[in-house]
Amino acid sequence: MSLFHPTVALRKVTDISPALLRQLEIDAILLDVDNTLAPPTSKIPYEGVKEWIERIQASGVHIVICSNNYKKRIQPFAESLGLDCVSMSLKPLPFGFNRAKRKLREKPKSVLVVGDQIYTDVLGANLAGMRSILLEPRSEEHGFSIWLRRRMETGKRKKIRLLNGGNHHVSQGNQSH
Repeated sequence: MSLFHPTVALRKVTDISPALLRQLEIDAILLDVDNTLAPPTSKIPYEGVKEWIERIQASGVHIVICSNNYKKRIQPFAESLGLDCVSMSLKPLPFGFNRAKRKLREKPKSVLVVGDQIYTDVLGANLAGMRSILLEPRSEEHGFSIWLRRRMETGKRKKIRLLNGGNHHVSQGNQSH
C-alpha cells in the first residue's frame, strides 16, 4: 500500500470512537494540533475536543500531542488539555513520532497518528510503522507551503474517498502494520 494512504479517513477527530480504536488494536494516539484539535494558531480547541479526549483516555488509550510547531505554541495548548507533547517533531520524518512512542512505551503497531495532512501526518506515520487517521481540514490556513501541500493532496484525497465508497470511514489502507 502507498506510503501516502491512511489506515482510516474521517471528517473530524471527535469521530474517532473507543470502539474503532479497539478494532484497530490501538493503545496510544499521537495528535496533530492545527486543523486537527484547533484552528491554526488558536489556543482554544474545536468544540467537543476536551470531552473527546476525556472519553478516549477513560477507555484506556494514552494521548500525546505531536506537532511540527514550536514548544512555545504547543506546550501551553497541550497543558490546557492535560496532555504531554512533542514539539518540533519534524514530520514526516519519524524522529518526533519515535520520541512520543518512547514516552508512551508502546510498540509502533499499537500507536495511531491523527492529523489533517497526507505529506506530514500520514507519510510520517507510515515511515514510523504506525497507523494513521487522516482528517478533513476544518479551518483555512494561509501561506505558500500549506497551499502547495493541499494542492498536492487533492488527487490522493479523492482516491481515498473512492476507496471508501465516497464517504470518509474506514479505508483499506495500512491496517496490516
